[in-house]
Amino acid sequence: MSEFLDFLKHKYAYVAIGAFKPGRFNEAEQLFVKAVSTYSEGFEGAYLLQKPGTDEGIAVIFWDNLEDMDANRNDLHEALIKEMGHLFAGPPETCFYEVASEVQPQAKA
Repeated sequence: MSEFLDFLKHKYAYVAIGAFKPGRFNEAEQLFVKAVSTYSEGFEGAYLLQKPGTDEGIAVIFWDNLEDMDANRNDLHEALIKEMGHLFAGPPETCFYEVASEVQPQAKA
């Protein structure tokens, strides 16, 4: 029964959409990777997407639940996020989403 209940449980995604100052995307990417590498309990993976030829991007971070996201905030994480702040061209738009469906590639024969 617990496997069935686990199946019904949805992950959450934290999504941030924003633009960095010209030429600063690579620096922001390095800080993003450092910040995400501090996560542990409940962390399910992360992506940083870059619109080709621009300094615009989307960060997507997956969590088992929202409480785990809050629990992973620590001094190092906060310092890295603060360090990243001056790289943004403007405040990023942030939201939380419940993962409604997840499709994995089929195994190749």
